[in-house]
Amino acid sequence: MKKYQLFAGLAIVLIIVTFLSPIWWVALQSRQYPKAMYPEGIRIIFKYDGVYNGCEGVREREELAMNVGSDCLLEMNKINHFIGMYPIVQGTNDKDEIGKHVPYPVYAGESIPSNEIPAPIKLLDQILRNSIYFFALMILLMIYFIATPRKLNAWAAYVGGLIPVYFLALYIYFLYWYGHHLGLHGGGAFEGIKEFMPTVFGEGKVAQFTTESYPAYGFGLAVLTLLVVIFSVLLKKKELKAA
Repeated sequence: MKKYQLFAGLAIVLIIVTFLSPIWWVALQSRQYPKAMYPEGIRIIFKYDGVYNGCEGVREREELAMNVGSDCLLEMNKINHFIGMYPIVQGTNDKDEIGKHVPYPVYAGESIPSNEIPAPIKLLDQILRNSIYFFALMILLMIYFIATPRKLNAWAAYVGGLIPVYFLALYIYFLYWYGHHLGLHGGGAFEGIKEFMPTVFGEGKVAQFTTESYPAYGFGLAVLTLLVVIFSVLLKKKELKAA
């Protein structure tokens, strides 16, 4: 086996691990959520197939106590509700008690009628639920890159290598969309909150909340995947020239 094939094989492994790993996290900090109860704030975790609770294991408030710990995803949706923000799309994580797909977001005991769900929310839901197929395509293209030794076919490798770019493009766009569509309660911003761009990276401020948004280890794996892909392409190019 040639060197470029070994590195391309490593890229395939990294693509699989990246899909299974948390890639980004967001947390809200406020006096009403003391560090003693929420050491990391009201925290949610982003993966390629959905958005998940990031507060399991904390000492949650008694009224939020559940068998699996405090559900900070639910809590953050309640906070967003009061400024007119639409519910966070949960992707494959959005299931009922028997594991059936819940087609429309529900929170605060209230569902949103299907004809009032904005198209971008439905689109994001479909992207998350079908992301596994896109990752499968990445792997197939990497195999194609490995199995065609006489042509560079760098494009096939880069489809899988650009994972961090795909995430950031979607993340930034939908953050902008959520922050500029505070119309859940029927038109315009709510309670004096103007349209805003949520924090992409670092710390920010919304009303009385401090927001935090940072990459998780899965984003580092995604960047590593890109570097490995670039290296495998360069190795293949060198080997083709030497042939």
